[in-house]
Amino acid sequence: MIEQLLEYDTELFILLNNLGSSTWDDLWLVITNKYAFAPLYAILLFLFYKKFGFKPLLFFIIIIALMVTFTDQITNVFKRTFMRPRPCGVPALEEQIRFIAVRCGKYGFFSGHSSNTMAAAVFAGLMLKPYCKNLIFILLFWSAVVAYSRIYVGVHYPIDILCGMTFGAISGFMFYKLTQYLLKRFQLLKA
Repeated sequence: MIEQLLEYDTELFILLNNLGSSTWDDLWLVITNKYAFAPLYAILLFLFYKKFGFKPLLFFIIIIALMVTFTDQITNVFKRTFMRPRPCGVPALEEQIRFIAVRCGKYGFFSGHSSNTMAAAVFAGLMLKPYCKNLIFILLFWSAVVAYSRIYVGVHYPIDILCGMTFGAISGFMFYKLTQYLLKRFQLLKA
């Protein structure tokens, strides 16, 4: 059962990875770069400041840092536990895939990019939903594009992406609920 699922996962990876072309490679390398979206993060922090004020903004920065650290570290635990090689590290796939990433890395289950961006999208989207109703949909789309970029550049299988996004969504929601509780508990919001 698991072997069959992994075989389907590999076949889907090869299909999706080979949809790419050298015309678009530079764009996808930018999308997959974790620093490329610094302006988006700055805009989100500005929205947090505008809607909640300076004191809560500092609190949000701490919560977001904890959330990203949490998702990143749990991702690393999964990678070291399952030790599933990344597709770019499987010699049998070398001739069948397009590997354009800067580096391959050792293990890929599950994707840190997918979990981190999804956690950020869910957290920010839910926190800002009363003020920017459709922002969450834009952020979820952004997260999905970043997740797909990991397949495009050749470093993650679809299951790595799906599990990373699922874990990220759960983490983002948990930190959203924790933040709501702490904001009320310590009365950090403007009356």
